[in-house]
Amino acid sequence: MMKNESSRRDFLRLAAGSTLASSLAPSALAAPERGSVAPSGAIRIATIGMGGMGFGDTRTALELPGVEFVAAADCYDGRLARVKETFGKDVMTTRDYREILARPDVDAVIVATPDHWHARIAIDAMRAKKAVYLEKPMVHGLEEGPRLIEVEKETGQVLVVGSQRVSSAVYEKAGALFRAGAIGTLNMVEARYNRNSAIGAWQYSIPTDASPQTVDWERFLGPAPARPFDPVRFFRWRNYWDYGTGVPGDLFVHLFSGIHFALGSNGPRRVAAMGGLRHWKDGRDAPDVMVGLFDYPETPSHPPFTMSLQVNFADGSGGSQEFRFVGDEGIMTISGAGVGVSRRAAETEPGYTIDTFAEAEQEAFRDGYRKTYPEPDGVAMAESGQTLYQPPRGYDDRREHFARFFHAMRTKGRVVEDATFGYRAAAPALLCNLSYREGRTLGWDPERMRSI
Repeated sequence: MMKNESSRRDFLRLAAGSTLASSLAPSALAAPERGSVAPSGAIRIATIGMGGMGFGDTRTALELPGVEFVAAADCYDGRLARVKETFGKDVMTTRDYREILARPDVDAVIVATPDHWHARIAIDAMRAKKAVYLEKPMVHGLEEGPRLIEVEKETGQVLVVGSQRVSSAVYEKAGALFRAGAIGTLNMVEARYNRNSAIGAWQYSIPTDASPQTVDWERFLGPAPARPFDPVRFFRWRNYWDYGTGVPGDLFVHLFSGIHFALGSNGPRRVAAMGGLRHWKDGRDAPDVMVGLFDYPETPSHPPFTMSLQVNFADGSGGSQEFRFVGDEGIMTISGAGVGVSRRAAETEPGYTIDTFAEAEQEAFRDGYRKTYPEPDGVAMAESGQTLYQPPRGYDDRREHFARFFHAMRTKGRVVEDATFGYRAAAPALLCNLSYREGRTLGWDPERMRSI
Protein backbone atom coordinates (compact mmCIF):
# COMPACT_ATOMS: atom_id res chain seq x y z
CA MET A 1 0.00 0.00 0.00
CA MET A 2 2.88 2.34 0.84
CA LYS A 3 5.86 1.49 -1.35
CA ASN A 4 7.54 4.82 -1.97
CA GLU A 5 10.76 6.02 -0.40
CA SER A 6 9.04 8.34 2.08
CA SER A 7 7.03 5.46 3.55
CA ARG A 8 10.21 3.36 3.78
CA ARG A 9 11.91 6.22 5.64
CA ASP A 10 8.88 6.50 7.93
CA PHE A 11 9.17 2.82 8.76
CA LEU A 12 12.90 3.02 9.43
CA ARG A 13 12.43 6.07 11.64
CA LEU A 14 9.59 4.41 13.54
CA ALA A 15 11.48 1.13 13.92
CA ALA A 16 14.64 2.85 15.10
CA GLY A 17 12.76 4.64 17.83
CA SER A 18 10.77 1.60 18.90
CA THR A 19 13.29 -0.53 20.73
CA LEU A 20 12.26 0.84 24.11
CA ALA A 21 8.77 0.68 25.52
CA SER A 22 8.90 4.40 26.34
CA SER A 23 9.10 5.24 22.63
CA LEU A 24 5.43 4.52 22.00
CA ALA A 25 3.62 7.68 21.06
CA PRO A 26 0.50 8.46 23.11
CA SER A 27 -2.82 7.31 21.74
CA ALA A 28 -5.26 9.64 20.09
CA LEU A 29 -7.57 8.59 22.90
CA ALA A 30 -5.01 8.79 25.69
CA ALA A 31 -6.10 7.54 29.09
CA PRO A 32 -6.20 9.97 32.03
CA GLU A 33 -3.14 10.32 34.20
CA ARG A 34 -2.98 7.70 36.89
CA GLY A 35 -4.24 9.05 40.17
CA SER A 36 -6.60 11.64 38.66
CA VAL A 37 -10.08 11.67 40.18
CA ALA A 38 -13.02 13.75 39.02
CA PRO A 39 -13.96 16.57 41.41
CA SER A 40 -17.48 15.17 41.57
CA GLY A 41 -16.21 12.10 43.41
CA ALA A 42 -15.96 8.39 42.75
CA ILE A 43 -17.52 6.42 39.95
CA ARG A 44 -19.74 3.77 41.53
CA ILE A 45 -19.98 0.55 39.58
CA ALA A 46 -22.10 -2.60 39.73
CA THR A 47 -21.47 -5.90 37.98
CA ILE A 48 -24.19 -8.02 36.41
CA GLY A 49 -22.95 -11.57 35.99
CA MET A 50 -20.36 -12.63 38.57
CA GLY A 51 -18.70 -15.51 36.70
CA GLY A 52 -15.03 -15.54 35.82
CA MET A 53 -15.21 -12.45 33.61
CA GLY A 54 -17.40 -10.61 36.09
CA PHE A 55 -14.95 -11.11 38.94
CA GLY A 56 -11.97 -10.36 36.69
CA ASP A 57 -13.48 -7.17 35.27
CA THR A 58 -14.53 -5.96 38.71
CA ARG A 59 -11.04 -6.47 40.15
CA THR A 60 -9.47 -4.65 37.20
CA ALA A 61 -11.87 -1.72 37.46
CA LEU A 62 -11.10 -1.33 41.15
CA GLU A 63 -7.38 -0.99 40.43
CA LEU A 64 -8.12 2.47 39.05
CA PRO A 65 -8.48 5.50 41.32
CA GLY A 66 -11.88 6.91 42.18
CA VAL A 67 -13.87 3.73 41.55
CA GLU A 68 -16.18 2.05 44.09
CA PHE A 69 -18.01 -1.29 43.83
CA VAL A 70 -21.51 -1.06 45.27
CA ALA A 71 -23.67 -3.89 43.87
CA ALA A 72 -23.67 -7.23 42.05
CA ALA A 73 -26.21 -9.54 40.43
CA ASP A 74 -26.00 -13.22 39.55
CA CYS A 75 -28.33 -16.18 39.22
CA TYR A 76 -26.23 -18.47 41.45
CA ASP A 77 -26.33 -17.81 45.20
CA GLY A 78 -22.81 -19.11 45.70
CA ARG A 79 -21.36 -16.35 43.55
CA LEU A 80 -23.29 -13.71 45.45
CA ALA A 81 -21.88 -15.08 48.69
CA ARG A 82 -18.41 -14.97 47.16
CA VAL A 83 -18.91 -11.32 46.21
CA LYS A 84 -19.36 -10.41 49.87
CA GLU A 85 -16.39 -12.57 50.90
CA THR A 86 -14.20 -10.87 48.31
CA PHE A 87 -15.38 -7.26 48.19
CA GLY A 88 -17.05 -6.75 51.56
CA LYS A 89 -20.42 -7.21 53.21
CA ASP A 90 -21.57 -3.73 52.22
CA VAL A 91 -21.84 -4.70 48.55
CA MET A 92 -25.52 -5.17 47.73
CA THR A 93 -26.28 -8.51 45.97
CA THR A 94 -29.35 -9.69 44.10
CA ARG A 95 -30.55 -12.23 41.59
CA ASP A 96 -32.50 -9.56 39.69
CA TYR A 97 -30.36 -7.11 37.72
CA ARG A 98 -33.28 -4.66 37.56
CA GLU A 99 -32.80 -3.92 41.26
CA ILE A 100 -29.32 -2.66 40.40
CA LEU A 101 -30.56 -0.46 37.56
CA ALA A 102 -33.10 1.12 39.92
CA ARG A 103 -30.38 2.26 42.35
CA PRO A 104 -29.48 5.97 42.03
CA ASP A 105 -26.00 5.34 43.48
CA VAL A 106 -24.91 3.20 40.49
CA ASP A 107 -23.14 5.22 37.78
CA ALA A 108 -22.00 2.36 35.55
CA VAL A 109 -22.59 -1.35 35.12
CA ILE A 110 -20.31 -4.11 33.92
CA VAL A 111 -22.39 -6.61 31.93
CA ALA A 112 -20.59 -9.97 32.12
CA THR A 113 -23.55 -12.32 31.69
CA PRO A 114 -23.93 -15.14 29.15
CA ASP A 115 -24.14 -13.73 25.64
CA HIS A 116 -27.89 -14.14 25.20
CA TRP A 117 -28.49 -11.47 27.87
CA HIS A 118 -25.99 -8.87 26.60
CA ALA A 119 -28.17 -6.68 24.41
CA ARG A 120 -31.24 -6.65 26.66
CA ILE A 121 -29.37 -5.73 29.83
CA ALA A 122 -27.22 -3.12 28.05
CA ILE A 123 -30.32 -1.47 26.59
CA ASP A 124 -32.11 -1.51 29.96
CA ALA A 125 -29.03 -0.05 31.64
CA MET A 126 -28.61 2.82 29.18
CA ARG A 127 -32.29 3.68 29.52
CA ALA A 128 -31.77 3.71 33.28
CA LYS A 129 -29.03 6.34 32.68
CA LYS A 130 -26.12 4.05 33.45
CA ALA A 131 -22.87 3.88 31.50
CA VAL A 132 -22.16 0.35 30.26
CA TYR A 133 -19.04 -1.79 30.02
CA LEU A 134 -20.41 -4.66 27.92
CA GLU A 135 -18.44 -7.86 27.61
CA LYS A 136 -17.83 -9.19 24.11
CA PRO A 137 -19.42 -10.22 21.86
CA MET A 138 -21.73 -7.24 21.97
CA VAL A 139 -24.76 -9.23 20.79
CA HIS A 140 -26.01 -12.81 20.59
CA GLY A 141 -27.93 -12.36 17.33
CA LEU A 142 -27.38 -10.11 14.30
CA GLU A 143 -30.80 -8.50 14.73
CA GLU A 144 -29.82 -7.10 18.15
CA GLY A 145 -27.00 -4.87 16.89
CA PRO A 146 -28.95 -2.05 15.19
CA ARG A 147 -31.28 -1.71 18.19
CA LEU A 148 -28.41 -1.40 20.64
CA ILE A 149 -26.72 1.22 18.43
CA GLU A 150 -30.00 3.14 18.28
CA VAL A 151 -30.46 3.16 22.07
CA GLU A 152 -26.86 4.26 22.61
CA LYS A 153 -27.54 7.28 20.38
CA GLU A 154 -30.94 7.98 21.97
CA THR A 155 -29.66 7.98 25.55
CA GLY A 156 -26.21 9.50 25.03
CA GLN A 157 -24.77 7.05 27.55
CA VAL A 158 -21.18 5.86 27.30
CA LEU A 159 -21.01 2.25 26.15
CA VAL A 160 -17.77 0.38 25.57
CA VAL A 161 -17.46 -3.25 24.47
CA GLY A 162 -14.97 -5.24 26.49
CA SER A 163 -12.46 -6.37 23.90
CA GLN A 164 -9.38 -4.74 25.34
CA ARG A 165 -7.17 -5.03 22.25
CA VAL A 166 -8.77 -1.78 21.11
CA SER A 167 -6.94 -0.08 24.00
CA SER A 168 -3.75 -2.11 23.62
CA ALA A 169 -0.41 -0.38 23.15
CA VAL A 170 0.70 -3.43 21.18
CA TYR A 171 -2.08 -3.13 18.61
CA GLU A 172 -1.63 0.62 18.50
CA LYS A 173 2.03 0.11 17.63
CA ALA A 174 1.09 -2.48 15.00
CA GLY A 175 -1.25 0.03 13.37
CA ALA A 176 1.46 2.69 13.34
CA LEU A 177 3.96 0.31 11.74
CA PHE A 178 1.42 -0.76 9.12
CA ARG A 179 0.65 2.84 8.18
CA ALA A 180 4.38 3.59 7.96
CA GLY A 181 4.82 0.91 5.31
CA ALA A 182 6.53 -1.70 7.48
CA ILE A 183 5.38 -4.63 5.33
CA GLY A 184 4.61 -2.90 2.06
CA THR A 185 1.19 -3.73 0.63
CA LEU A 186 -0.91 -5.97 2.87
CA ASN A 187 -2.40 -9.00 1.11
CA MET A 188 -3.28 -11.49 3.89
CA VAL A 189 -3.81 -11.77 7.63
CA GLU A 190 -3.46 -15.05 9.51
CA ALA A 191 -4.39 -15.63 13.14
CA ARG A 192 -4.68 -18.58 15.48
CA TYR A 193 -5.94 -18.82 19.06
CA ASN A 194 -5.59 -22.45 20.11
CA ARG A 195 -6.16 -24.16 23.45
CA ASN A 196 -5.74 -27.74 24.63
CA SER A 197 -6.91 -27.68 28.24
CA ALA A 198 -10.30 -28.59 29.66
CA ILE A 199 -10.77 -25.13 31.16
CA GLY A 200 -9.67 -23.53 27.88
CA ALA A 201 -12.31 -25.64 26.15
CA TRP A 202 -15.02 -24.25 28.49
CA GLN A 203 -15.20 -27.28 30.82
CA TYR A 204 -15.77 -24.98 33.79
CA SER A 205 -16.18 -26.37 37.32
CA ILE A 206 -19.68 -27.10 38.58
CA PRO A 207 -20.27 -26.50 42.32
CA THR A 208 -21.52 -29.39 44.43
CA ASP A 209 -24.46 -27.36 45.73
CA ALA A 210 -25.89 -26.51 42.29
CA SER A 211 -29.64 -27.08 42.46
CA PRO A 212 -32.95 -25.40 41.59
CA GLN A 213 -32.79 -23.84 45.06
CA THR A 214 -29.36 -22.21 44.65
CA VAL A 215 -29.68 -21.37 40.93
CA ASP A 216 -32.38 -19.10 39.48
CA TRP A 217 -32.78 -21.22 36.36
CA GLU A 218 -35.77 -19.43 34.88
CA ARG A 219 -34.09 -16.04 35.20
CA PHE A 220 -30.92 -17.43 33.59
CA LEU A 221 -32.91 -18.78 30.63
CA GLY A 222 -34.62 -15.46 29.97
CA PRO A 223 -35.16 -15.25 26.18
CA ALA A 224 -33.61 -18.72 25.58
CA PRO A 225 -35.80 -21.80 24.92
CA ALA A 226 -37.40 -23.37 28.01
CA ARG A 227 -35.60 -26.46 29.36
CA PRO A 228 -35.54 -28.42 32.63
CA PHE A 229 -32.88 -27.36 35.12
CA ASP A 230 -29.41 -28.41 33.95
CA PRO A 231 -26.34 -27.33 35.94
CA VAL A 232 -24.05 -28.21 33.02
CA ARG A 233 -25.82 -25.75 30.76
CA PHE A 234 -25.79 -23.11 33.47
CA PHE A 235 -22.11 -23.28 34.39
CA ARG A 236 -20.79 -24.28 30.96
CA TRP A 237 -23.08 -22.09 28.90
CA ARG A 238 -20.45 -21.26 26.26
CA ASN A 239 -20.87 -24.80 24.88
CA TYR A 240 -24.43 -24.16 23.72
CA TRP A 241 -25.88 -21.96 20.97
CA ASP A 242 -28.89 -21.08 23.15
CA TYR A 243 -26.73 -18.93 25.44
CA GLY A 244 -23.31 -18.48 23.82
CA THR A 245 -21.80 -17.71 20.45
CA GLY A 246 -19.23 -20.49 20.23
CA VAL A 247 -15.62 -20.10 19.21
CA PRO A 248 -16.27 -17.02 17.04
CA GLY A 249 -18.06 -15.09 19.78
CA ASP A 250 -15.57 -16.02 22.48
CA LEU A 251 -12.30 -15.74 20.54
CA PHE A 252 -12.67 -14.64 16.91
CA VAL A 253 -14.28 -11.41 18.09
CA HIS A 254 -11.04 -10.44 19.89
CA LEU A 255 -9.17 -10.93 16.62
CA PHE A 256 -11.71 -8.90 14.66
CA SER A 257 -11.49 -6.10 17.22
CA GLY A 258 -7.70 -6.06 17.09
CA ILE A 259 -7.42 -6.07 13.31
CA HIS A 260 -10.18 -3.50 12.80
CA PHE A 261 -8.46 -1.19 15.29
CA ALA A 262 -4.95 -1.64 13.86
CA LEU A 263 -6.01 -1.28 10.21
CA GLY A 264 -8.90 1.15 10.55
CA SER A 265 -11.22 -1.43 8.99
CA ASN A 266 -14.98 -1.79 9.21
CA GLY A 267 -15.04 -5.50 8.46
CA PRO A 268 -15.22 -8.15 5.73
CA ARG A 269 -17.62 -8.47 2.82
CA ARG A 270 -17.61 -12.29 2.60
CA VAL A 271 -17.52 -14.88 5.38
CA ALA A 272 -17.08 -18.66 5.23
CA ALA A 273 -16.48 -21.03 8.15
CA MET A 274 -15.92 -24.76 8.64
CA GLY A 275 -15.23 -26.94 11.65
CA GLY A 276 -16.80 -29.52 13.89
CA LEU A 277 -16.84 -31.36 17.20
CA ARG A 278 -13.60 -33.30 17.05
CA HIS A 279 -12.57 -33.87 20.68
CA TRP A 280 -14.91 -32.46 23.35
CA LYS A 281 -17.90 -34.72 22.69
CA ASP A 282 -19.55 -33.89 26.00
CA GLY A 283 -23.03 -32.92 24.87
CA ARG A 284 -22.12 -29.45 23.61
CA ASP A 285 -23.44 -28.25 20.27
CA ALA A 286 -20.82 -25.54 19.57
CA PRO A 287 -17.78 -26.89 17.67
CA ASP A 288 -14.34 -27.19 19.26
CA VAL A 289 -12.47 -26.71 15.97
CA MET A 290 -13.27 -23.87 13.60
CA VAL A 291 -11.57 -22.10 10.71
CA GLY A 292 -12.97 -18.91 9.21
CA LEU A 293 -12.08 -17.19 5.92
CA PHE A 294 -12.87 -13.53 5.31
CA ASP A 295 -12.51 -11.22 2.31
CA TYR A 296 -11.95 -7.56 3.17
CA PRO A 297 -12.66 -4.91 0.52
CA GLU A 298 -10.35 -2.05 -0.36
CA THR A 299 -10.85 1.10 1.71
CA PRO A 300 -8.91 4.37 2.14
CA SER A 301 -7.23 2.72 5.16
CA HIS A 302 -6.12 -0.56 3.62
CA PRO A 303 -5.97 -2.55 0.36
CA PRO A 304 -8.16 -5.61 -0.25
CA PHE A 305 -6.92 -8.63 1.70
CA THR A 306 -7.97 -12.07 2.84
CA MET A 307 -7.96 -13.21 6.47
CA SER A 308 -7.94 -16.68 8.00
CA LEU A 309 -8.75 -17.35 11.66
CA GLN A 310 -8.27 -20.65 13.45
CA VAL A 311 -9.28 -22.04 16.83
CA ASN A 312 -8.53 -25.60 17.93
CA PHE A 313 -9.49 -26.86 21.39
CA ALA A 314 -7.57 -30.12 20.92
CA ASP A 315 -4.31 -28.52 19.86
CA GLY A 316 -1.49 -31.03 20.38
CA SER A 317 1.15 -28.28 20.47
CA GLY A 318 -0.08 -27.11 23.85
CA GLY A 319 -2.06 -24.11 22.69
CA SER A 320 -0.80 -21.03 20.90
CA GLN A 321 -1.68 -17.53 19.81
CA GLU A 322 -0.26 -15.55 16.90
CA PHE A 323 -1.37 -12.83 14.54
CA ARG A 324 0.48 -12.38 11.20
CA PHE A 325 0.04 -9.47 8.78
CA VAL A 326 1.55 -10.57 5.45
CA GLY A 327 2.67 -7.96 2.94
CA ASP A 328 4.74 -7.95 -0.23
CA GLU A 329 7.76 -6.54 1.62
CA GLY A 330 7.57 -8.37 4.94
CA ILE A 331 5.54 -9.88 7.75
CA MET A 332 4.41 -8.22 10.98
CA THR A 333 3.71 -10.58 13.87
CA ILE A 334 1.79 -9.90 17.07
CA SER A 335 2.31 -12.37 19.89
CA GLY A 336 2.90 -12.46 23.61
CA ALA A 337 6.36 -11.03 22.98
CA GLY A 338 4.97 -7.87 21.38
CA VAL A 339 5.20 -6.70 17.77
CA GLY A 340 7.89 -7.98 15.41
CA VAL A 341 8.61 -7.23 11.77
CA SER A 342 10.56 -9.43 9.38
CA ARG A 343 11.31 -7.53 6.18
CA ARG A 344 12.51 -8.62 2.78
CA ALA A 345 13.43 -6.59 -0.26
CA ALA A 346 10.54 -6.15 -2.64
CA GLU A 347 10.81 -7.92 -5.99
CA THR A 348 12.10 -5.40 -8.54
CA GLU A 349 12.49 -7.67 -11.58
CA PRO A 350 10.72 -10.79 -12.85
CA GLY A 351 13.76 -13.00 -13.45
CA TYR A 352 13.93 -15.38 -16.40
CA THR A 353 13.82 -19.03 -17.45
CA ILE A 354 15.91 -19.36 -20.63
CA ASP A 355 17.84 -22.62 -20.18
CA THR A 356 15.84 -24.35 -22.92
CA PHE A 357 16.58 -21.60 -25.49
CA ALA A 358 19.44 -21.86 -27.98
CA GLU A 359 22.69 -20.20 -26.75
CA ALA A 360 22.43 -17.33 -29.21
CA GLU A 361 18.85 -16.64 -28.11
CA GLN A 362 19.88 -16.83 -24.45
CA GLU A 363 22.56 -14.19 -25.04
CA ALA A 364 20.16 -11.94 -26.93
CA PHE A 365 17.52 -12.32 -24.24
CA ARG A 366 20.01 -11.42 -21.45
CA ASP A 367 21.18 -8.32 -23.33
CA GLY A 368 17.63 -7.07 -23.70
CA TYR A 369 16.71 -8.05 -20.14
CA ARG A 370 19.56 -6.04 -18.58
CA LYS A 371 18.65 -2.96 -20.59
CA THR A 372 15.23 -3.12 -18.93
CA TYR A 373 16.43 -4.34 -15.52
CA PRO A 374 19.97 -3.08 -14.80
CA GLU A 375 22.09 -4.81 -12.18
CA PRO A 376 21.02 -3.40 -8.77
CA ASP A 377 23.48 -1.13 -7.02
CA GLY A 378 23.79 -1.17 -3.25
CA VAL A 379 22.62 -3.82 -0.83
CA ALA A 380 18.95 -4.67 -0.40
CA MET A 381 17.48 -4.45 3.08
CA ALA A 382 18.24 -7.68 4.89
CA GLU A 383 15.59 -9.68 6.68
CA SER A 384 15.18 -8.81 10.32
CA GLY A 385 13.39 -10.69 13.06
CA GLN A 386 13.83 -7.83 15.51
CA THR A 387 11.02 -7.28 17.98
CA LEU A 388 10.19 -3.65 17.42
CA TYR A 389 7.98 -3.09 20.42
CA GLN A 390 7.36 -4.74 23.77
CA PRO A 391 4.89 -3.32 26.30
CA PRO A 392 6.26 -2.13 29.65
CA ARG A 393 6.56 -4.61 32.50
CA GLY A 394 3.24 -4.90 34.30
CA TYR A 395 1.28 -3.40 31.40
CA ASP A 396 -2.38 -4.50 31.35
CA ASP A 397 -4.49 -3.61 28.33
CA ARG A 398 -7.71 -4.49 30.17
CA ARG A 399 -6.88 -1.93 32.85
CA GLU A 400 -6.18 0.58 30.08
CA HIS A 401 -9.56 -0.25 28.52
CA PHE A 402 -11.32 0.50 31.81
CA ALA A 403 -9.29 3.70 32.27
CA ARG A 404 -10.52 5.00 28.93
CA PHE A 405 -14.10 3.99 29.77
CA PHE A 406 -14.03 5.93 33.04
CA HIS A 407 -12.28 8.86 31.37
CA ALA A 408 -15.08 9.07 28.80
CA MET A 409 -17.64 9.02 31.62
CA ARG A 410 -15.92 11.85 33.47
CA THR A 411 -15.35 14.03 30.42
CA LYS A 412 -18.47 13.09 28.44
CA GLY A 413 -16.04 11.99 25.77
CA ARG A 414 -16.06 9.19 23.23
CA VAL A 415 -14.60 5.70 23.19
CA VAL A 416 -13.29 3.77 20.20
CA GLU A 417 -15.16 0.54 20.89
CA ASP A 418 -18.67 1.93 21.04
CA ALA A 419 -21.78 0.07 19.89
CA THR A 420 -21.03 0.61 16.19
CA PHE A 421 -17.45 -0.65 16.47
CA GLY A 422 -18.63 -3.50 18.70
CA TYR A 423 -21.27 -4.58 16.19
CA ARG A 424 -18.78 -4.51 13.33
CA ALA A 425 -16.59 -6.91 15.32
CA ALA A 426 -19.46 -9.12 16.53
CA ALA A 427 -21.30 -9.41 13.20
CA PRO A 428 -18.60 -11.33 11.28
CA ALA A 429 -18.23 -13.65 14.28
CA LEU A 430 -21.95 -14.39 14.24
CA LEU A 431 -21.84 -14.82 10.47
CA CYS A 432 -19.19 -17.51 11.04
CA ASN A 433 -21.71 -19.46 13.09
CA LEU A 434 -24.38 -19.08 10.42
CA SER A 435 -21.94 -20.12 7.70
CA TYR A 436 -20.89 -23.17 9.71
CA ARG A 437 -24.45 -24.26 10.40
CA GLU A 438 -25.80 -23.52 6.90
CA GLY A 439 -22.75 -24.71 4.97
CA ARG A 440 -22.45 -21.67 2.70
CA THR A 441 -20.55 -18.42 2.18
CA LEU A 442 -22.34 -15.31 3.43
CA GLY A 443 -22.17 -11.72 2.22
CA TRP A 444 -21.95 -8.70 4.53
CA ASP A 445 -21.94 -4.95 3.95
CA PRO A 446 -19.46 -3.61 6.54
CA GLU A 447 -20.41 0.03 5.94
CA ARG A 448 -24.18 -0.34 6.24
CA MET A 449 -23.83 -3.26 8.68
CA ARG A 450 -26.29 -5.61 7.03
CA SER A 451 -26.38 -8.92 5.20
CA ILE A 452 -26.19 -8.92 1.40
